[in-house]
Amino acid sequence: MLLISLFIATLFLAYSNGANDNFKGVATLFGSRTSSYETVILWATFTTFAGAVTATFLASTLIKNFSGQGLVPDAIANTPHFHMAVAIAAGLTVLIASLVGFPISTTHSLTGAIVGAGLVAIGLKVNFAALGTSFILPLLFSPIIAIFLGAGIYSLSSYINSKWYLPVNEKMIDTCHFISAGIVSFVRGLNDTPKIVSLILIIEYFSIQGGMITIAIAMALGGLLNSQRVAVTMSTKITSMNHTQGLSANIVTGVMVIAASWFGLPISTTYVSVASIFGVGLIGKKVNMRVFSQIVLSWILTLPTAAIISGITYRLLQGYKI
Repeated sequence: MLLISLFIATLFLAYSNGANDNFKGVATLFGSRTSSYETVILWATFTTFAGAVTATFLASTLIKNFSGQGLVPDAIANTPHFHMAVAIAAGLTVLIASLVGFPISTTHSLTGAIVGAGLVAIGLKVNFAALGTSFILPLLFSPIIAIFLGAGIYSLSSYINSKWYLPVNEKMIDTCHFISAGIVSFVRGLNDTPKIVSLILIIEYFSIQGGMITIAIAMALGGLLNSQRVAVTMSTKITSMNHTQGLSANIVTGVMVIAASWFGLPISTTYVSVASIFGVGLIGKKVNMRVFSQIVLSWILTLPTAAIISGITYRLLQGYKI
C-alpha cells in the first residue's frame, strides 16, 4: 500500500513540476506577444515531453540518486517513507507556488524536502556542506549573472541597430525565438524527469523507461492544466517586452541552461529565466521591482517551506509499515 502511495505522490510531484516549470522556456514568447498563450503552452508541452522521452534513452547516464543528493546516508534516503515524504512535500510546495503565480525551483523544493525529512531522521548529521553547493550557490550567483547577461545582450543588439541601422527581420527574430524556447523546454524535460523518476525506482515493478514515460505524461498534464498563473507572472508582471527583448532574454536562458547541463553546474532554469527577463526590463526601464522582489522572496522561502512539510510528513509516516 505504501509503494502505491509513493507512486501517486511522485505523479503529484511531476504534475506540480509541469504546472510551475513547463511555461518558463516560452514565457518570453507570450510576454513579447510573439504568439498566443495556447500556441506557446502547446509548444512548451511538446518540447518538454520530447526532452523527457529522450531521457529514457539516456537513462543509464542521466539517472542519479537525487533522492538523497549526498545530504543524508543512503540507508535513510533509500526507504519508501523517506521518498514519499520528499515527493509529497516538494509537490505541495511547487503546486502552492503555481496556484499563487510564483515561479520557483522544483530542484530546490526537492532539496528542502530532503533536508526536512533528513533532520527528522538523523538530526544535525545532515550534510549541510552539500546544501550550500546545491542551493545557496545557484541561488546567489545564477540570477545575478543572468541579469547582467540579459541586460548586456539587449543593450548590444540595440547599440548595433542604432549604429548601423540594420533592418529588423521580425520573421527571422520570431523563428529564432521559437527555436530557443523549444531548446530550453527540451533541456528542462531532459534534466528534470530523471530527478523525479529517482523517487520511484525502489518500486520493483517499474522499469526506468516506464517510469520516465509516466512522469513525462504527468508533467505534460500539469503544464497544460495549471500553468496559467505562473505564465502571467513571468510574461507580463515582471516587465513588458518587445520581440527583440524577448529573444535576448531567452538566448541568455538557453545558453546558461545548456552550459550548466554540459558542465554539471547546479543552476536553476527558473532563476535564470526570471532574472534574464528582469535584465532586459532594466534596460527598458519598465521593470516591476515589487513583483520581482516577491518572486525572490518565494525563492528564499522554498527550501524552509518544503523542509517543514517534509519533516512533518516523514514523522507521520514513521508509524506505518510497508
